[in-house]
Amino acid sequence: MPLSPARLAGTAARAAAGLPRFEQATIDELGTPLAEVTFVVVDLETTGGSPKDSAITEIGAVKVRGGEVLGEFQTLVDPGCEIPPYISVLTGITSTMVAAAPRIGAVLPHFLEFARGAVLVAHNAPFDLGFLKAACAANGIPWPATASVDTAVLARRLLSRDEVPNCKLATLAPYFRTSTEPCHRALADARATVDVLHGLFERLGPLGITSLEELTGLTRQVDPDRLRKRHLADAVPHGPGVYLFRGPRDEPLYVGTSTDLRSRVRSYFTAGEQRSRMTEMVALSQRVDAIPCAHDLEAAVRELRLIAEHKPRYNRRSRFPERALWVRLTEEPFPRLSVVRRVRPGAGVFLGPFPDRRAADAAVAAVHESLPLRQCTGRLSVRVLGTACALAGMGRCGAPCTGAQSVEEYGGIAAVLRTAVAADPHALLAPLLARVERLAAEERYEDAAVLRDRAATLVRAVRRRQRLESLAAVPELVLARPDGEGGWQLSIVRRGRLVAAGCAARGSSVRATLEGLLATAETPLGPDGELAASVDETELVLRWMEKPGTRLVQVDGTLACPVPGTGGYTDFLDRVEAGRAGRDPFADGRSLGTRARPERVSSGAAMSR
Repeated sequence: MPLSPARLAGTAARAAAGLPRFEQATIDELGTPLAEVTFVVVDLETTGGSPKDSAITEIGAVKVRGGEVLGEFQTLVDPGCEIPPYISVLTGITSTMVAAAPRIGAVLPHFLEFARGAVLVAHNAPFDLGFLKAACAANGIPWPATASVDTAVLARRLLSRDEVPNCKLATLAPYFRTSTEPCHRALADARATVDVLHGLFERLGPLGITSLEELTGLTRQVDPDRLRKRHLADAVPHGPGVYLFRGPRDEPLYVGTSTDLRSRVRSYFTAGEQRSRMTEMVALSQRVDAIPCAHDLEAAVRELRLIAEHKPRYNRRSRFPERALWVRLTEEPFPRLSVVRRVRPGAGVFLGPFPDRRAADAAVAAVHESLPLRQCTGRLSVRVLGTACALAGMGRCGAPCTGAQSVEEYGGIAAVLRTAVAADPHALLAPLLARVERLAAEERYEDAAVLRDRAATLVRAVRRRQRLESLAAVPELVLARPDGEGGWQLSIVRRGRLVAAGCAARGSSVRATLEGLLATAETPLGPDGELAASVDETELVLRWMEKPGTRLVQVDGTLACPVPGTGGYTDFLDRVEAGRAGRDPFADGRSLGTRARPERVSSGAAMSR
């Protein structure tokens, strides 16, 4: 919340007088103090151990806040069945006692009203809350979204074996000298649990746990060593940016990004972080560095660059952008497809990038299904003729090695792929999709699904390449997005690379801020028309551009997508994605080699498009 002019003046006066300056901490940082939290401690008696075949016979609850009892709730409940004798011996509740009691459907609304807005507490909470949730579901009553605390789990975190042999309520009650002895009656057990809860709260002080958020985190499994490292987040500011966990030799262990650095870094020292590799990373960490950023795009880009530079051992994503794969149509008289790791300008047509070899091979197989490009790996000479391979006899290659196909004829077929990558993939994809329909009509559904997935991989690759090239062709691009507070988030992009980022706060001059950013923006190196950033970074920029509310402030050059492009295949990709959830992606282990004769594409047909 912004300070008023009077408070600002008062703060400035204190600073001028040499007096200490005080700042009020935010609610997010303080959390909810335990002394201000209302707890409802509940206990149930039931006819058995599972809500599937048992029912509630008694509910007892005590409402407390700040150590003071605010109210109690107790009622017997007619379970709708006979109470087993051994349960009656244990609890003292008989079928006769509950005969005139209300059913659970009539009791639940009153109990939920009693507990409304409070944190539920129970000893072995899954048992009691499980019965209550099942009863609500059976009676069509919505279960409220509320926090809960399990005193049994809390006791396991705070007490040692030397103090208590186990964490049963009957064991903890005499240890904490409860005013009520638990006796398997709901209200008495709830009163005893209240005293146990307060006794456990006294153990929280040395751990520095004073808020509800920290308490609920403690009741889940958390490494004590990790909990003791919370001080590493003390110097981390709020706001968007990048954080780096550093190890014993000051090496980066992990790089991450967040819109609120302090909250995100603090979460690594709570039970909310359950990943084993993160637990190991935090155990090694000695320092956390924070890099504040202007907005989320700058933070995401900096994260990518830091990961690519340092390759932290605990980061899995984007550690090796140089390992991305591309499908290349070679530049020679009879071009062929090959899978490569580097894009070299002028060395042919490049399609991709692909995340792994499997995706790249799927795209290659799709192209070979559609076009009779040669699949041999040697370089062919126009003058030296050879013998035809098996693919020529099967109609999957025009046999240019034997002279059966001229450079011009073969070039017309290769031009279909060049045209697809540059602007229009229709001639490349139409034979594939037509064959998918034929296979489905012949009830060869598995073959149709394999070919459909390969076609989808090819469409995505073409779409990705066209999007990247459209941004790489723009020498300079200025983007702006509302920051939600009356100001603007500004980004300057040159040839797909974020070169400057800033914010123009509400009431400040956007033009003046832009002039400063443009004056200090980075000048990317490399040839014009080529990406000046990694593919992942350029795609981050593209996604930021496409968010609702983003405005194009200034363009140097032309920002345009090829026509018709891949827009007409959006529905096809959506159908493929919708079907992906309903099948096992690893079920088909067949080779990615072509399996049927492709549709022949003549040079005349190719050039007519």
